[in-house]
Amino acid sequence: MPAIRIIHRTSFPPVEAWSMLTDWERHGAQVPLTRTIIETAPPTHVGTIFTARTGVSRITFDDRMEVVVWRPPAEGLSGLVRLEKRGRSVTGWAEIEIRPLATGGAEIHWREELRLRGLPRALDPLVAAAGRRLFGRALTRLLRP
Repeated sequence: MPAIRIIHRTSFPPVEAWSMLTDWERHGAQVPLTRTIIETAPPTHVGTIFTARTGVSRITFDDRMEVVVWRPPAEGLSGLVRLEKRGRSVTGWAEIEIRPLATGGAEIHWREELRLRGLPRALDPLVAAAGRRLFGRALTRLLRP
């Protein structure tokens, strides 16, 4: 599985960064040709399911995810959300960890391993590079007020 690792620092406090990065509907708006469909009632919790649907017209693929760890940051403590990818086209997992910085703000660790069914493993390096670029850009945009 291609591994994607991104580390990003922000001046936002961890609780505020958490709120921005776990607004699942905003994720779809940051990825081209994608929209997010929330399948469970808010607020987010373990068991929340949502789908990122990407494509044009009838040519689409779904990245269906379930929240399996939901631990929001608290004063001086890191937060972690883990998503298991449960789609037919996309499998794997993703984590967003938000760590408080002693100087203020937060450090975000975005980790993801994904498999696109039907894609040869020889393309894993290309998928990882594209994922780092795509998710890095989305992370930056999600942290805009």
